[in-house]
Amino acid sequence: MAMVALIVEHMLTIRRKALMPTGLADSVGSLLSAGRFTEADQLCRERPSFLSAVLAEGLAEAPLGYAAVEKSMEDASAEQAARLFRKIEYLSVIGTIAPMLGLLGTVWGMIVAFQEFATKINPPVSELAPGIYQALVTTLMGLGVAVPALAAFAIFRNRIDELVAESSLMAEHAWADFKRAHLGRGGGQTRRRKEPSGQPAERQERRVPPVAIERPEDPSS
Repeated sequence: MAMVALIVEHMLTIRRKALMPTGLADSVGSLLSAGRFTEADQLCRERPSFLSAVLAEGLAEAPLGYAAVEKSMEDASAEQAARLFRKIEYLSVIGTIAPMLGLLGTVWGMIVAFQEFATKINPPVSELAPGIYQALVTTLMGLGVAVPALAAFAIFRNRIDELVAESSLMAEHAWADFKRAHLGRGGGQTRRRKEPSGQPAERQERRVPPVAIERPEDPSS
């Protein structure tokens, strides 16, 4: 029952609409383009999700420039992804332990079956059957729990990888205008700093006096 409950819960929470609410990235991107950072942060708080958490971390670092925004969003995305992976890790644990419990029941059933040989030389099959039946049933139950748990774990893991990558792209798209504006200002400042550097050298070259050429004295004089 615990495995079924976990699978149902993950199906409801690990999906595109839950992690990336429809229209959130576009709305935040429009607010960022207009310079309304406070409203963008408020929108992220009103619609909590994986994507909003990543965008909110970027908003917190906006005054420091796009490089800080990009780094903070990468860290937030990694942290949120780690939480999701820890969430589905229980399915992996169940899938690992269930066969061990089934094997334990198998060993116990075989012990019960062979115990009949300790009291009787040739015990009838009817007396051996209960122990063997118990061993087979416990093995079946262990595999019946482990196989769906491991299959669900693999499916959710791949889904998380896909949604995390998609969320990161959507977050970068929301900051696209801010990135272009920031890099544009940075490039213009760099060019303005380089232009004056050559002017003093040119003026200095113009101030170098010409070298006087000494002429030999005329012997006739």
